Amino acid sequence: MTLTSLLSATILSLGVLAATPVLAADTRADLMTQHRGGTLKLNAHGSAGTIDPQINYETQFWTIFYVTNDGLLGFKKVEGKESNTVVPDLAEALPKPEDGGKTYVFKLRDGLKFSNGKDITPADVVASFQRIFKVSSPTAGSFYNGIVGADACLKDAATCTLKDGVVADDKARTITFHLTQPDAEFFYKLSVPHATILPADTVAKDLGTTPPVATGPYMIASYDPDHGMKIVRNPYFKEFSVDAQPDGYVDEMDYNFGLDDQAGLTAVLNDQADWTFDPPPSDRLGELGSKYAKQVRIHPLLAYYYLPMNTNLAPFNNLKARQAVAYAIDRKAVVGLWGGPNLASPLCQQLPVGMSGHEDYCPYTLNPGSKWTAPDLEKAKQLVEESGTKGQKVTLIGDDKAVPKAIATYVQGVLRDIGYDASLKVVSHNIQFTYLQNTNNNVQIGVSDWYQDYPAPSDFLNVLFGCDSFHPGSDSSINMSGWCDKGVDAEMKQAMLTAVTDDAAANKMWAKIDKEITDAAPAAALFQPKEIDVISKRVGNFVYTDQFHMLFSAAWVK
Repeated sequence: MTLTSLLSATILSLGVLAATPVLAADTRADLMTQHRGGTLKLNAHGSAGTIDPQINYETQFWTIFYVTNDGLLGFKKVEGKESNTVVPDLAEALPKPEDGGKTYVFKLRDGLKFSNGKDITPADVVASFQRIFKVSSPTAGSFYNGIVGADACLKDAATCTLKDGVVADDKARTITFHLTQPDAEFFYKLSVPHATILPADTVAKDLGTTPPVATGPYMIASYDPDHGMKIVRNPYFKEFSVDAQPDGYVDEMDYNFGLDDQAGLTAVLNDQADWTFDPPPSDRLGELGSKYAKQVRIHPLLAYYYLPMNTNLAPFNNLKARQAVAYAIDRKAVVGLWGGPNLASPLCQQLPVGMSGHEDYCPYTLNPGSKWTAPDLEKAKQLVEESGTKGQKVTLIGDDKAVPKAIATYVQGVLRDIGYDASLKVVSHNIQFTYLQNTNNNVQIGVSDWYQDYPAPSDFLNVLFGCDSFHPGSDSSINMSGWCDKGVDAEMKQAMLTAVTDDAAANKMWAKIDKEITDAAPAAALFQPKEIDVISKRVGNFVYTDQFHMLFSAAWVK
């Protein structure tokens, strides 16, 4: 049995340890009395950029925002698949659609306060949605462009009002949204951190390292991206919905940045830290499986690692050059770098297995068909020759975390093997994601990853490859390849509209779109990972969700 097999088999046999029972209200109250208090110690190799919840687009900090901030709606804070369910958050209820699905009226709960002590009002909601456009949120053009008036805001953010799209009634405590057309994913889009409700007087620029005003059980007290983050209780929080935003057990969370993957894992195993964001190095998997299995949790993910290629710069403005990369990658080797076949699986297309609309498809393999079998290096070399790009200089952008850096080093070798003069530029993890996005950096190709925002195929295909997600000269341009195909873009908009009335038909459309994007190769898919969490012996009530990953507010420490 391989080391990774040992780890996976051991953990799977102990799967019951990872399960968290649904607690009755009185039982939960007793547990809160018994376990409330203490400090949860978190680790990561690096930080994840800005702590502005309407701008940051990193899983690492979204897990924090989910316990510090709220939208009108939220995802249910429970374990497993049910965490994909949308529930009322700052709003009293899920409103019924009006005007054929183009109008929704939300009513704020009574008694809500920000962490600065001010009441939450409908005016704050309106200002928050205006701010999405004013700060050029990465999803302004893909999530919120269906709000009436959004087109004007996208053209001139500084004068954004959404006056006919988001309408407040302070006396009735209601906010009415008017859409240009029905949107089957509208509730999902109101549940992610980019739709966070902030005070109306929040500055209309990136907060950077300034902690945002909070609404959840916790608030960020301080943040130094080079050293750490301190998260404390919000003194004005009163639990208003156990589904949307339950109170937390620990009094404080200290998030330390700076330990590398090896040292971070060792700190957890020695109970000097309670959890680390970074996946364990593959050379430690055997140790985890044999000595620390009770502290390890493995979870499936709707996510993938991929190589975005800049379709507006040589050599990858040439289709054959991009396809050559997709053919040349030995996905089995890359899976091995992640930890082996029990912890990841090869992927050739943009939609991961398990996502609606996914139909197995792999044109970039030795025997094209539904599954990846082996790289086709000769085909790749032939395509590079035909493209006329052989010998060109290519700089690959990687990050400095151990596993992603190893993947980038491997890809650099592949690029050389197929005929490019390839070099590797490694940048700090806390800036790599935004560095890849900004066209001013002239990135040709990079190693990146994508985790679902919510369970819909558009969250991969439209967000990563839609024309509305490409913003030249901006750190908020999640369409890193700069690929904009007007025909495919129209198909994606039609699929989203079809989903309002016919999910099955929409999923068929998404499957076709997935194939079209894969054929155009603006990115080469690598693999679909699983999440590996290692926790200290101090941690109790570990809860893992599809949306939030480790739910920090649910954990207690001994």
